[in-house]
Amino acid sequence: MTLADLRARAEAWRDEDPDPTTRVEVDRLLDAGDEAGLAERFDHRLQFGTAGLRGALGAGPNRMNRALVRRATAGVAGWLRSQGRHGTVVVGRDARHGSAAFATDAAAVLAGAGFDVRVLPRPLPTPVLAFATLHLGAVAGVMITASHNPPEDNGYKLYLGDGAQIVPPADAEISAAIDAVGPLDSVPLDPGAVVTLGDDVLDAYLTSVTGLLRDGPRAVEVAYTPLHGVGAETLRAAFERAGFPAPHEVLEQVEPDPDFPTVRFPNPEEPGALDLVLALARREQVDLVLANDPDADRLAVAVPDPSGADGWRPLTGDELGAVLADHILSGGSAPPGATVVTTVVSSRLLSKLAGAAGVRYAESLTGFKWVVRAPGSGGQLLFGYEEALGYCAGEVVRDKDGISAALLVAELAATRPVLDRLHAIFRAHGAHITRQRSLRVAGADWLERVTAAMGAVRHDPPGSLAGRRLLNVEDLISGGRLPPSDVLVWDLDGARLVLRPSGTEPKLKLYAEVVVPVADDVDAARRAGSLAVDEVLDAAAARLAL
Repeated sequence: MTLADLRARAEAWRDEDPDPTTRVEVDRLLDAGDEAGLAERFDHRLQFGTAGLRGALGAGPNRMNRALVRRATAGVAGWLRSQGRHGTVVVGRDARHGSAAFATDAAAVLAGAGFDVRVLPRPLPTPVLAFATLHLGAVAGVMITASHNPPEDNGYKLYLGDGAQIVPPADAEISAAIDAVGPLDSVPLDPGAVVTLGDDVLDAYLTSVTGLLRDGPRAVEVAYTPLHGVGAETLRAAFERAGFPAPHEVLEQVEPDPDFPTVRFPNPEEPGALDLVLALARREQVDLVLANDPDADRLAVAVPDPSGADGWRPLTGDELGAVLADHILSGGSAPPGATVVTTVVSSRLLSKLAGAAGVRYAESLTGFKWVVRAPGSGGQLLFGYEEALGYCAGEVVRDKDGISAALLVAELAATRPVLDRLHAIFRAHGAHITRQRSLRVAGADWLERVTAAMGAVRHDPPGSLAGRRLLNVEDLISGGRLPPSDVLVWDLDGARLVLRPSGTEPKLKLYAEVVVPVADDVDAARRAGSLAVDEVLDAAAARLAL
């Protein structure tokens, strides 16, 4: 696209932009003749996918801004009507930059399209919005959030009436509906018809998630951080309602702050993100560390461990998934059709726990939009998780929920040290050691290089990897037991490797698992497994040669 074309597109976009801040940004780019800046913002549009929209804040159709939110919402409204879905839509938001204005705009567009719009009363966790969609019998729910992205980002998530995020082909249909929206001044707005909810929905959510717990001990001391997000108020209320002592909170991180000043990246998986809460845990000598990401749909846990750094060890997502599953499965007989689910990139330890408990096990593609649908028609999700710190107990919330997961971990820790439970699982089924590695690819041709690397190993897989014989290859590119996806699963002797390109970043992701039998010393088995899983990842990286 020529500079003249970019200028014309930018001027047209600016002239219908409702936000003076982003209009000024466009003028500044035009005045400077900044071709690269104009191309970055106006040569493409942020694509609406199964995760909705997510991107950097700023002017233009390739950034998150009020004009894009209005246009996207008009497309969503048109698609809902085309599907015969009429009635209530719930809108929620986190506390990021722009979230309040985006939620207001989305609500006004939906009301202007004839929907009965209900807005959550203040910034609240994403699982509360997902719950509200089901609880209010809504046809859809919109959540303004970028989850654990950097502070310069924001996003837009869409839930349908079943309380789950969309899956194909709805994403492509909605994207086409967005493209079909005309001039923004033709999109009707009706902010006066929007109803702001009270605390009834939050109260119902708290009643439902605390109802997942059993009667039993509640004496557990917890150190907690919401990482400057919106989780603290809801978690605090949930703990009080369940009868747990109030958690010790990281004061520097407990209030929502869209700049996330104490963390480089507000993701509890990131190195250093838990430093302040671990320091608090050591000072207060607590039993358990809990951390939510900024929209509180994920949960990280650290436990006392004499062999860990400074006496504490964060659990991996797979370790916590196994412990939570074991806790839930130990609660008694499961209802007919009860299913536990994890993703194809997560540990298969869950399959062994399910087999021992006599419940159905299923795998899904990555993402909770797939996890919650894996039980199929007539099935009931008893527990689901993905290795990226997402957990779902039952179907109170049909998405990952860091608040209910925190309650369940606290319940477990009040009866038995979490690490003891994990070690018992490893003794029974072997130490399942998992690790992910991302192979980043530099250069504008990254997509072609990643595609070529996947194609090379797809057509010529290794006979062995790190001295482990390749026993089976499953290629999901054409579908089969799961929807089509660019995923390779290599079953090795005593190990497994899953390969998949990132959907959004220039990298190829590797997920390795090694199983080590435990004779007596769990820590020795873990150390051996850790070395072995690194050997598998090293060998795979060398073979891919990216």
